[in-house]
Amino acid sequence: MEERRSRRLREQRSPRVNMFRHLGLIFATGAMLATFFTAFTPYGLTYGLGQDYEPPAADPDILFLTPTPRPRPKIGIVAGHWGLDEGAICPDGLTEVSLNLNVATRVKEAIAEQGFDVDLLQEKDERLDGYKALVLISIHADSCAYYGTDATGFKVAPTFASARPEKSERLVACIYSRYQEATGLPFHRGITDDMTSYHTFDEIHTDTTAAIIETGFMNLDRQILEDQPDLIAAGIVNGILCYIRNEDASLPESP
Repeated sequence: MEERRSRRLREQRSPRVNMFRHLGLIFATGAMLATFFTAFTPYGLTYGLGQDYEPPAADPDILFLTPTPRPRPKIGIVAGHWGLDEGAICPDGLTEVSLNLNVATRVKEAIAEQGFDVDLLQEKDERLDGYKALVLISIHADSCAYYGTDATGFKVAPTFASARPEKSERLVACIYSRYQEATGLPFHRGITDDMTSYHTFDEIHTDTTAAIIETGFMNLDRQILEDQPDLIAAGIVNGILCYIRNEDASLPESP
């Protein structure tokens, strides 16, 4: 009886024992196969056993794309008569081009500090052919001749060749407002054909908003033109920024 009970218990336990035995055999076989295939990897068995691995050097022929920065808005500043002639000349030798270039250089530097790309252009600059920019301003000074006490103040006129003339008119309004505010000079109404038919207006791209300014008369306004170029430049810079920033340019009296 006792021997029969022992045999029955052994028969009941044997399937479980056999199951664990089979599982152990499977795990052992898997470990051996993993070790075998690791030994034939490109970096060898030693790296699989914990040795430090250094990745291969980067291939210089492989190019990685980098984001392209957005182009900054461009502003064009023409120094009137620069590279062409002297412009107006005073009896003592003061030249218009020297005044224009001095102011234009200061305008360029101030606008560049605001984060814009700025071109300082000559009167007949080759780049003006089809020139495309957010804004273009041509800077000039008026005659040194004495025409009476009314020959004082500044003039500003837009391009009529623009595809969007209302933009050029707004630019003129901004310059008129800010330049008068900065310099205290009056607006002179003697706009000439040389301004409204300025040759550069026909050369630049029709999408470029443009204007021309006569900063003052080299006779009665000489002191501020010659001695305070920073003030003259500030008025022009503020006018450009007024246009770009869409600031209010309204005045009690329009030019």
